[in-house]
Amino acid sequence: MAKTVQEILAFCQENGVRMIDFKTVDLQGRWHHITIPAERFCEDTLRHGIGFDGSNFGYASVEKSDMVFVPDPDSACLDPFTAVPTLSMTGDVQVIDLPENRRFDQYARSVTQRAEEYMRESGIADKMVVGPEFEFYVFDRASFETAPNHASFQVDTAQAEWNTGDPAGKGYQMGRHDGYHAALPQDITFDLRNEICLRMADWGVAVKYHHHEVGGPGQLEVEVEPESLTEMADKTMVAKYLIKNCAARAGKTATFMPKPIYGEAGSGMHVHIWLWKDGEPLFYNPNGYSSLSDTALYFIGGLLKHAASLCAITNPSTNSFKRLVPGFEAPVTIGYATANRSSIIRIPAYAKTPAQKRFELRNPDATCNPYYAYAAILMAGLDGIQNRIDPHASGWGPYDFNLFQLSEEDKKRIQALPKSLGEALDALEQDHAYLTAGGVFPEQLIQNWIKLKRAEDEEMARIPSPAEFKRYYTL
Repeated sequence: MAKTVQEILAFCQENGVRMIDFKTVDLQGRWHHITIPAERFCEDTLRHGIGFDGSNFGYASVEKSDMVFVPDPDSACLDPFTAVPTLSMTGDVQVIDLPENRRFDQYARSVTQRAEEYMRESGIADKMVVGPEFEFYVFDRASFETAPNHASFQVDTAQAEWNTGDPAGKGYQMGRHDGYHAALPQDITFDLRNEICLRMADWGVAVKYHHHEVGGPGQLEVEVEPESLTEMADKTMVAKYLIKNCAARAGKTATFMPKPIYGEAGSGMHVHIWLWKDGEPLFYNPNGYSSLSDTALYFIGGLLKHAASLCAITNPSTNSFKRLVPGFEAPVTIGYATANRSSIIRIPAYAKTPAQKRFELRNPDATCNPYYAYAAILMAGLDGIQNRIDPHASGWGPYDFNLFQLSEEDKKRIQALPKSLGEALDALEQDHAYLTAGGVFPEQLIQNWIKLKRAEDEEMARIPSPAEFKRYYTL
């Protein structure tokens, strides 16, 4: 949109904007915001930023917590959900220094920016492009409680199979696993998805398509056009914000939890990946496996070599590993293949032209911090290219068969993904040099992340669940 203070203020005047809202992302990947009257926006805002307490975002200890947020005017867009006309911006975080403040190297957006710089410095490519698929559930209601003497959750939607007996129902409920590309009248969220996609377009997030996903009780998907690393991380935050708020405005609730319903399809965030240099795609070779270049195959090799440790960043919740189980088109093993949705790396068979040629990483989910996740994916791939890691020679495929139906012999031969957050964190502890290369992920950030997620994993493991009462109470 605009690049200068004058242009921002002119836009505010023309559109009746009274407030400017600044959005920052915390360590876990949640947006926070602070708002100023539009007339207070000035050159000093861009130069010196707005002070905040970094300890509340998980980035700093309380005794060294002063930081400043510096908005990026290019991210400015009207927020469609505010009663008072409000302009929204994201931006960067700096730490206090003399004579000038400096970029905070642990801030999520700083990591993606440094990853892109490192890629260009390597000479391998000048642009990485990623295209995520956003899967999520929309419910009519959601409630949950964890207390010392009580634990429960409940979700509900009129379209769910469990409501077929509702006397007030219309008989158009969806069966379990029966939602893929369902049409009206069963697809009761069609208008909501249209609204979401129009709001995305208004905010500069181009949509490829949307549809109902496999999960009968309201699982949806919106796939967006690919963008470069930092830009897509910004737009991932925007997309989640718009989806949640559009659902709330429609009297519903949206969740990106990977596995909100036992026995139903889980929600992932598959990431399509391209590399470009000097305006040319780097992943196409008509004579290579599935028309992939050596560069593409080495990138895949890096992803597969580091797949276990990557999971600690791309699948950073205990709920993530309730999705990564056999039978639900979510990967459970480490390997690659063409058109195989049971594989962690799927090469789309329909992508035939040089510009289209790509592959898809299928394990990530939207509980990740997208800045860290996209940067980690790039760093794993660059490591694969730099070290010429051949995925076939390394024994990772191609596996052109159903990886959910392995023989006992194949199960011993084919490496499995981590089965828990704890296992993924163990892998990250042992394997993160590829992330710290070039100073992209500071070592302190890795250690802070492991400490945070260890505590989270241990806490969740200690809480009795209703399912445990059912299984063990009478023993």
